[in-house]
Amino acid sequence: MIAVISSLILGITAWTLAEYLLHRFLGHEHKGRNFFKDEHATHHSVANYFAPAYKKIVAALIAGCVLFFSISMVLPGSLVLSFLIGFFGMYGVYEITHYRFHTAHPFRIFIFLRKHHFYHHFHNPSKNHGVTTRLWDRVFGTFHVPEKVRVPRSMMMGWLVKDNEVKPEYAQHFQLSGRR
Repeated sequence: MIAVISSLILGITAWTLAEYLLHRFLGHEHKGRNFFKDEHATHHSVANYFAPAYKKIVAALIAGCVLFFSISMVLPGSLVLSFLIGFFGMYGVYEITHYRFHTAHPFRIFIFLRKHHFYHHFHNPSKNHGVTTRLWDRVFGTFHVPEKVRVPRSMMMGWLVKDNEVKPEYAQHFQLSGRR
């Protein structure tokens, strides 16, 4: 039982590392085009754009097959299954979290993660690649603590503004930039 739980936790941790590496290296540092970079560039340039679900499902199925066959060569089925449940369960958490960061009112306790992510979007795309954790940014030296994040008016989100100004409850964390 301890091995199954350890495998589950390893899967969760592996997803957070994969999230960081995919985002940093395929989304930003890779020269040229790739399957991830095109969608990611659109996400950075179009307010509240997310890749279509079918593309995410196809990528997850391919990754799942590769992981399943690779890991099952060295580990028993129960450990492979628990690893994959952790990995893809955390992927689901990532998708929900990332979508909520852009579209929904924040849970106050997670405002620091939202600022971390938006600093990456609107200030410096070579910093703060993590969405669900800041751990790997710290490990790999891409971490930056944002004071106040400037959100371009062209990218402002409905949860953030009222009457074209930052809502008072978010004013200590965010400000709008650009012309009215």
